[in-house]
Amino acid sequence: MPRISAPTLAEHRARQREALLTAATELLVSQGPAAVTPAAVGAAAGLARSSVYQYFSSSGAILAAIIEESFPRSSAGLRAATEGLSDPLEIMEAFIRELLHQAAQGAHRPATALRGAELPPECFDRLDELHEEQIAPFRAALMQLDLPAPRVTGLLVGGMLQAAVAAVDGGADAEAVTEETLRLVRAAVGAPA
Repeated sequence: MPRISAPTLAEHRARQREALLTAATELLVSQGPAAVTPAAVGAAAGLARSSVYQYFSSSGAILAAIIEESFPRSSAGLRAATEGLSDPLEIMEAFIRELLHQAAQGAHRPATALRGAELPPECFDRLDELHEEQIAPFRAALMQLDLPAPRVTGLLVGGMLQAAVAAVDGGADAEAVTEETLRLVRAAVGAPA
């Protein structure tokens, strides 16, 4: 019988699952989605492959769990950063600052690693859904501005934010990227510098 490493079985299982997800996320970020197999995740977490199947039925299930675990934390931070603000420009600025702060902390690396991966369609659908929830405060603030083409501006600014996240992920100075991104977004929406 396996040794229980927590006061209760439920806590033990929660810890085991967390250890597996941590190992899987590290594999995903460092080696890509193909590296996230039950055997590799189990080895990285110090567990047998058969133990992994008690928590996840397949590589796809592990990747789906990574998606479900990483987005809510990031989204909660973005909501908290914009909470209580009413001015659209202040909301957008707070959102960008938090987004790039999270990028500097590595929060977006799992999602970035999943780009281009061969995932089941339901994983991509869920990724899209979670991303839409995540950017909702920014999009709502942008739509409050009197812009001639708010949807096009939103797409262009979204591309700029993706580039900013990639720059920070690539090692660029987060503060410098944040300030330049804010300057460019202000210019894009016609706000004073």
